[in-house]
Amino acid sequence: MPEQLDGCLFCTLAREGDHVAKGGGFVAIRDINPVADVHLLVLPERHVDTFRDVSAFSAEESGRMLAFIADTAREAGLEDYRVIVNAGAGAGQTVFHLHWHILGWTSGAAPGMVGFR
Repeated sequence: MPEQLDGCLFCTLAREGDHVAKGGGFVAIRDINPVADVHLLVLPERHVDTFRDVSAFSAEESGRMLAFIADTAREAGLEDYRVIVNAGAGAGQTVFHLHWHILGWTSGAAPGMVGFR
């Protein structure tokens, strides 16, 4: 098992959670407070606090992470979706274990997209 942090909720979920997808050192789970029809979280199995620390991943591992995110969205039936990462408390990060949000809507375009580029 990759290096994990004792007491980290997402380390526990990476190890023992109800995974939607798993592979290559990453897992996907459903968000417990979804803000979209499909709201998944992608977590590295090893502990990295925040996106600011993404340099902890090798280029190959970073590529696997991005491919895993895209594959997970496709397997969830999403063609159009948002991928969001919050870096730090001021940006809304509440769990300090790097994670990506995959947000998709089955009922048309994402709300609030007018004027958002």
